[in-house]
Amino acid sequence: MQVPYVKCTNSSADLAQNGAMENDSEKMSAIGSVQLGVNATALLSPLTGIGQYTFHLVRELQQILHCSPRLFYGTGWQEDIRNTPVRGMGLAKKIIKRIVPHPYMVSRFLQQRRFSAGIDQHGIQLYHEPNFMAYRFHGPTVVTVHDLSWVRYPETHPPERVRIMNQLMPKTVRQASHILVDSEFVRREVMDYYGVSPDRVTTTLLGVTSDFRPLDAIECDPVLTTYGLRYGEYILAVGTLEPRKNLSTVIAAFSQLPDAVRRQYPLVIVGMNGWGMDRFPASLRQMISRGEAYLTGYVPRQDLPALYAAARLFVYPSLYEGFGLPPLEAMACGTPVVTSNRASLPEVVGDAGILTEPLDDKEIARNMLVLLEDDVVRGRLSDAGRQRASAFTWRKCALETVAVYQKALAACRT
Repeated sequence: MQVPYVKCTNSSADLAQNGAMENDSEKMSAIGSVQLGVNATALLSPLTGIGQYTFHLVRELQQILHCSPRLFYGTGWQEDIRNTPVRGMGLAKKIIKRIVPHPYMVSRFLQQRRFSAGIDQHGIQLYHEPNFMAYRFHGPTVVTVHDLSWVRYPETHPPERVRIMNQLMPKTVRQASHILVDSEFVRREVMDYYGVSPDRVTTTLLGVTSDFRPLDAIECDPVLTTYGLRYGEYILAVGTLEPRKNLSTVIAAFSQLPDAVRRQYPLVIVGMNGWGMDRFPASLRQMISRGEAYLTGYVPRQDLPALYAAARLFVYPSLYEGFGLPPLEAMACGTPVVTSNRASLPEVVGDAGILTEPLDDKEIARNMLVLLEDDVVRGRLSDAGRQRASAFTWRKCALETVAVYQKALAACRT
């Protein structure tokens, strides 16, 4: 397939300033002159991991290519990137699920029609699907597969989600020009499970923004006051409240700490209510009633840096992650991390945090107690975490993504 070049051309002088990967100005200019379409429906809801990925990637692409990709928002296309969710989206989804049979497939059918209409109207020549399941598109398609959790841990997802993913993903993987993944761990998963050749799968590590940095008590005070917290006097956990995040083990570990420690350093869990909330133990309700634990629910993104930076430690024993943004954000803020030794998390944290067996609540409790009481260990991990986090940037992720776009375009021309 011969792909024509249209608008948004860039000069080599414009592109060369963006870093070492942009020294090949001919390739970068070629990408800049192709009309790129990106599915941005993840930006309509409060941003979790995939939403963060989509937002930061598109924002960096706008700067690198000096033009905006066309963004698909489910009912139409825009150039503007959303930075706030649609109000009432969560409630609307719940209502639709109750009254519409097979709501996801109905919604996807309608969205495919709007997607296809926009492809022709806007002359989309290259399509990036950042959220697993691609729409039909007769041209070069790049798909980001963030993990295979519905395959490896189906019990941690609603059955309907597992059914849909199993139904749609094989075709998506088969038809994609190229597949992006967030870690080498997921790259191996995709190649092994789907039989994809290594030259069709590329790892682009995610990034962390500059607002995640160490902050002192004065800088954190406005946010901490909102949530009734004290600087350096709480344990933080971040993640959607669902089984895969393994927060029940965090709660079990925390309950083993001495009473005085729990009172001095309460457990603060930040995240939206997810699937499987009924599985949380009764002990959590008891600790909440005693002021030893807090559930904040979803918090605005601008509050997260202060919540990370003011925490005594961060704990994240997820059972399975394709990358794991929260530990990276905590490290960037200088907060010591206790996290899982599984999946991609060792790739992200390295030796800059404490890696632990995620289902061993006793080991997690011991590690938490060490970081609460040992200033030397906490200081060492704080320094190591900041240094490691500095290597993960959204600009690097975007530049490597542009290189994959070029590869996908070249493959379709041959």
